Amino acid sequence: MNPFELWRELWKNPWQKRFLIPLLVINFFGSIYGYYWYGGQLSETPPAVWPLVPDSPLSTTLFALMAGLFLLGLRSGAIGALACATCIKYGLWAVVLITDYWLSGGEIALTEVFLWLSHLGMALEGWIYLRTLRVAPVQGAGVLAWMILNDLADYRYQLHPYFYMSGQFVLALSTALIMTALTGLRLLFPARLRR
Repeated sequence: MNPFELWRELWKNPWQKRFLIPLLVINFFGSIYGYYWYGGQLSETPPAVWPLVPDSPLSTTLFALMAGLFLLGLRSGAIGALACATCIKYGLWAVVLITDYWLSGGEIALTEVFLWLSHLGMALEGWIYLRTLRVAPVQGAGVLAWMILNDLADYRYQLHPYFYMSGQFVLALSTALIMTALTGLRLLFPARLRR
């Protein structure tokens, strides 16, 4: 099967084992690296608020959980919605911040290239799977509430990920709020946004 046919099949039916198993493995190991990457920030943060700190690894952990549950024959609209929406949000957030860093003259190092590509992948997988999920309005409202709480914690109480350079606070806040609004609208009004 050529790459175009594979892409078409993924787009048409992403819930096949041949897609879910590799994504489960990638997200599992990506999450482990993500928690390691956040190690310094977590060590400086009270354990009570740790769930609000490692945004991207928590998103990919939830995505791996969603994939694993589906492979076991279990479906959770709440976990799926939270996993997909936060993968989109934090994936694009990181892509925007890293791109801004590069455009401002920051070094294009292998670590940042890897992070940029992996976060773009997060957003893409979240988008592909969210478009096929059936999310109850109460589940969508719960996910939106979580993302708003996380934005409040990140930008009111400074629990956001470390920035790539100084002066990115407004861009980071704006990107987070826009992504919360867009993913929230998709969760609450899915039929209107599909047209």
